[in-house]
Amino acid sequence: MTKDKGLKTQDSGLKKGVRTRNIKLETRNGMKPAIKTLGELKKTDYKFLSIKDELRENLITKLKKKEPIFDGIFGYEETVLPELERAILSKHNILFLGLRGQAKTKMARQLVNLLDEYIPVVDGSPLNDDPLQPISNFAKKLIAEKGDVTPINWIHRNDRFAEKLATPDVSVADLIGDLDPIKAANLKLSFADENVIHYGLIPRSNRFIFVINELPDLQARLQVALFNILQEGDVQIRGFNLRIPLDLQFVFTANPEDYTNRGSIVTPLKDRIGSQILTHYPKSLEHSKQITQDQAKLNKTQKEIEVPEILKNLVEQIAIEARTSEFVDSKSGVSARLTISAYESLISAAELRFLKNSTEYSYARVSDLYGAIPAINGKIELVYEGEQEGPAVIAQNLISLAIRNTFIQLFPDPEKLKRKKESSDYSAITNWFSQGNILDLMDNENDKVYSSALTIVDGLEDLVKKYYPNVTGADKYVLMEFALHGLAEHSLLSKNKFVQGVSFKDLFGSLLNQNLNFDKGEQ
Repeated sequence: MTKDKGLKTQDSGLKKGVRTRNIKLETRNGMKPAIKTLGELKKTDYKFLSIKDELRENLITKLKKKEPIFDGIFGYEETVLPELERAILSKHNILFLGLRGQAKTKMARQLVNLLDEYIPVVDGSPLNDDPLQPISNFAKKLIAEKGDVTPINWIHRNDRFAEKLATPDVSVADLIGDLDPIKAANLKLSFADENVIHYGLIPRSNRFIFVINELPDLQARLQVALFNILQEGDVQIRGFNLRIPLDLQFVFTANPEDYTNRGSIVTPLKDRIGSQILTHYPKSLEHSKQITQDQAKLNKTQKEIEVPEILKNLVEQIAIEARTSEFVDSKSGVSARLTISAYESLISAAELRFLKNSTEYSYARVSDLYGAIPAINGKIELVYEGEQEGPAVIAQNLISLAIRNTFIQLFPDPEKLKRKKESSDYSAITNWFSQGNILDLMDNENDKVYSSALTIVDGLEDLVKKYYPNVTGADKYVLMEFALHGLAEHSLLSKNKFVQGVSFKDLFGSLLNQNLNFDKGEQ
């Protein structure tokens, strides 16, 4: 035997029993295999492998080589991913059950990386028939007619993924198939002829990974239509009882509330899904930051903006506070998209300041967090009490809670100091404000004005140096600003938010002025 356009045959180095993915590796320039007919394919000793076996074998290979399997999935290393790997090894259909923004669809889409790079199909087949094991009437007739010269094509793994969102308008014809009267008329065929069938999305995705998102939203009759496909591969279309052994890897996604409480899922369908995998939100701040940094879409110039670590922590803390807030619907969940959008808005708020000042890009500030309020508004589902308050107010409250709870992780808790009647590191700062001093930090001030204003406050720089002696530059000034916000959240200072900035003053003096103004109003 001789070489055929870069493909090594058995006599020239192709090992007996080699599979399609190895054929691909023997070709030049990363091109798909050059085999074009059934006869040529038979000479390579190619053997059909079901998609579940394909996923299993490629997973085993990657695990043995210690190669990464999923990209951009953080915090699931000890929980979700081992369960997913066991499901693949068991050749199960899979259900990802979790709240929104928990990477369910992302993991499903990355399963294509466990497929062979190319697989052969009978050219023109509606069901992507394997040339050695055809299942469609079209492929069987073509092979019977042309034999070894039957043309074959190659499908790349990236094209072997189909996805459908369960919506009310999805029909059985869309998913399974129906009779096509136009085809019957054009071909002059009876409706009793199998050739008049128009296959739906599922049969046409044979040998694919097929994902149905939000499974409980699928109408009950459609869920029933999936029974035999999942269990026996028996497709029923308008009276045709076609025993077509479809080769599919099903992946479903669902929300726990819909899946367990509302009764939207047909019980026999649950029984036919091999593995139900529970997803979750990141369990640590570090994993949350990894997700945000990986997913945030920043321009090249925006990446030049320095974001101190404290600001990254605060962005993640906002989501943590939202997930425990009494004003936010916990059943709906708080997606990781909240932190991603909030981080992007934080960067943009800083960028806008640099553009308006015509200065070089430098670093973001704590006050830039308030520029993320519009991004937070659309990412939280409020309960009735939250709707009464309004999304903007709730977003500001979440930022305040994030600052308050992060402050006691970095500096001494003012409440504990009060109870123990200990001398406070904050006395110099509060005394400075009690003397009638006011500090205004405007959003559009340049870095020089911003840093100079912070250093004026007695005791503020000393506080940061005491607990973080090695912090310099942007991190130092942002920590100084953060300390003022934290003291205000713990009722040691008064903070007033302007449209274009924030003002800090003495708490007692602020309350006194409010009372005096109230009295004057009464008179």
